[in-house]
This record gives sequence, C-alpha cells and structure tokens, in this order.
Amino acid sequence: MRTLRTLLAALLTLGPPALHARNTEWELDTNALQQALESIAAWADEHLDQSVFDHFGTLDVDKANAMLRELTERLQEEYVFDLAALRAVAMAALPVLEASEDTLPLAAWLRTRLDYLEAAEALRRLTPPPTVRPGEPPPRPPNPPPSLERKYWRQRLAQRPLPPAAAELVPKLKPIFARHGAPPQLVWLAEVESGFNRRARSPAGAAGLFQLMPATARQYGLRTWPWDQRYQPEPSARAAAQMLRHLRAQFGNWPLALAAYNAGPGRVQRLLQQHRARTFDAIAPRLPAETQMYVPRVEATLLRRENVTLDQLDRPATGS
Repeated sequence: MRTLRTLLAALLTLGPPALHARNTEWELDTNALQQALESIAAWADEHLDQSVFDHFGTLDVDKANAMLRELTERLQEEYVFDLAALRAVAMAALPVLEASEDTLPLAAWLRTRLDYLEAAEALRRLTPPPTVRPGEPPPRPPNPPPSLERKYWRQRLAQRPLPPAAAELVPKLKPIFARHGAPPQLVWLAEVESGFNRRARSPAGAAGLFQLMPATARQYGLRTWPWDQRYQPEPSARAAAQMLRHLRAQFGNWPLALAAYNAGPGRVQRLLQQHRARTFDAIAPRLPAETQMYVPRVEATLLRRENVTLDQLDRPATGS
C-alpha cells in the first residue's frame, strides 16, 4: 500500500521546488527539495488524522523520487479507477504547493488535474459492479465507457464559473486560432490544460496555457531559451493551433485529434492500427486514464463555454 506521506512528497517532486536555469538544462537543488518535502510532512502532521500514519516509514528524497516514477506511470496506465486513490493526497498537497513561489507552477498544473482524480471516484460509484462467479474473487470493474464519461463531465461542468483569466485571454487568442487553421472555440483547451494559468508547468515539463512540451514547442517555431515562449499566451496559442490543425488532418476527426494532443499521436495511431478502429470510442478504454477523461472533458467544456459539440467544429462558423 502506498503511504500518504510518501505520496505527498511525490506530488511535490513532480515539480521540483528548486529548479535553476543553467543554459538549456535544469538543475535540482536537493537541499531545497528536502526542505520542501519536510514542510509537506509537517503540514500533514498538523492537519491530517495521525492514525493514518501509523505504518509509515521514513521520508527521504530517494523514496520521493521513486514514488514520482510510480505516480507518473500510474497516470499513463489504462485503469481509470486507480486514480481515485490519489485524490486525498493531491488535495492535501495543493495548499503546501501554493504556499511557495517556487512550486506555484506545479500547483497550477495539479489544480487542473484534481478534476480527474475526483472524476475517477465518481465514475467508480456510477459503474455497475461486475458479475462475481461462485468461488472466484470479484473482478475489477471495466473502465467507464465514453458515453458515461460524457454524461458525467457535462453534469460536472454545467455550472462551473469562468476561470479568472479567461475573460481577458479568450478574445485575444480566438483570432490566433482562426488565423492558424484551428476552430477558435478550441482556445478553451487552455481551461482544461492549465485553468488559463500561463505559469502552469507539468511534472513532465509541459508548460504554459496549452501545456506544450519543449520539443513540440520548438517544432512549431517557439523558443524555449533564453526565454520560454510557452509561457507567453500569443505564441503558445499559435503553436497549439498549428498542432491541433495537423492532428485533425492526420486523424480525421476532433475526438481522435484531442486524444493525440493529450496522449501523443504515436500512441493513438498504434491503437487504431492494432484494433482496426477509426473512432475515439473504439480505443478509449485502452488509452491512458487521463486521456480517457480528457476528451469528454474537453467536449463538456466546449459545450459549457460555446454551446458547441466537437462534431460541430468543422461546420461553417455563424459568428463567434
């Protein structure tokens, strides 16, 4: 069983609190990391029920880094319901991450991912239990089907207020999307990716409103050094729009294009070929757990913000 305090540490190490730019590389200050890990443990001691710590071992940087690898793998695995176990840990870590200027970019990333952890638990409750055969242990429930996820996300986001920065950024970014061949409504991808927080940075190194990886940003003409244009709204919107346009051309529809944006085009293409499939729904249960929820979440966000569905994006615009 994963320990709560070690998981807290892992969430912090996903975005090291002391990263120093040195040319194009990043160097980890392990002393600052250890101090930050200790602050998380102290916060947990003060605010969480101590009975849950009875069996915990000693926290150190090596264990935190090992848990980082484990958590990263979990997010890329197929089983959605496994993410539910991380919800309480993530919520406990969030105020600690938000308390430090150094870890605010990670906190912004983590805040947008809390929805997935909460969704995993809610979807687990909504999924009928599998049939138990006499004399056999109960099997794990299958991943929720896309139809259930669409219904869940539409209900969850139906009353969600506008992100603070959206009112300023959306009117500026829509013309950029349109100019570079992507539906302007897709600027709302930034709500799903970063909550419109331009400082957001993921554990894997994706950054900015549209969470572009360094290589992807450079592929679409952005600089990542000496200053990183992924953190600038207009250049990052240009690169995201170009990428979305290319993925739509490659995969033929927006659900698959969005799945490729999140999971990578190579992974989506391999699944389509392996299963002789042509739709997102046909391969959804085999995609990474985050991606399985990402596409329905984007769909629900577009419906909430623009009253448009993915299959309407290719139709001639009537004004926006």
